[in-house]
Amino acid sequence: MDNLKLNTCETCFVHNDLFRKITKEEIDILSYIKNCNTYDKGDIIYSEGSRISGVYCLNSGIVKHYKTGNDGKEQIIRFSKAGEIFGYRSILSNEVACTTAKVVEESSVCLIPAAHFTTLVNTNSNFAMSIIKLSCRELGDANQYILDIAQKNVRERLAEILLLLHENFGINKDGDLNIFLTREELAGLVGTATESVIRLLSDFKKDGLIVLNKRKIKLLNLKKLKHISQNF
Repeated sequence: MDNLKLNTCETCFVHNDLFRKITKEEIDILSYIKNCNTYDKGDIIYSEGSRISGVYCLNSGIVKHYKTGNDGKEQIIRFSKAGEIFGYRSILSNEVACTTAKVVEESSVCLIPAAHFTTLVNTNSNFAMSIIKLSCRELGDANQYILDIAQKNVRERLAEILLLLHENFGINKDGDLNIFLTREELAGLVGTATESVIRLLSDFKKDGLIVLNKRKIKLLNLKKLKHISQNF
């Protein structure tokens, strides 16, 4: 992890709905008091059960959030991409972190001190409402995930995860998903064994739905994958 001087918050937040309601003065203060660092792939930003000192804003890169089961396996909850914040629920609830945040791709991350973040929530009602909406959206996503685990089989869940990755991260110039996950990470997202994901990816490839090149995945038939995810 290295200290890094990033762009001002005003530059970083221009495409982030969460911060569009804060004032120029508030943005200037954030730019001054934030602490920014770079993290290498595999670095742990914070661990499940630890106390964190502020709210993290991801300037670039990808961070995964997961819980560790009794068997030591990761259950991935979600990913954060550039422009998103994380850790805010622990700060607002004054609780320890409920997940581990681990860097998937080299990331630039800013830390907004907890005291300043809570002050911003208390003094700016528009910002506070944005935080409430963000929390509700993440809760809705979590509820949908629980429902999928209960009602969909592994094949359907894998198709849905591939579509979500396509929607959230897009594709690169070669048409591959713009996030490169290990088979273990995919299994952690789907909620199944790694062997099952490997077998199903091979089936999808044989059916002409995807192209595999090591960790790179290219989706060839979004319509068919959607049908599979919806149990059609």
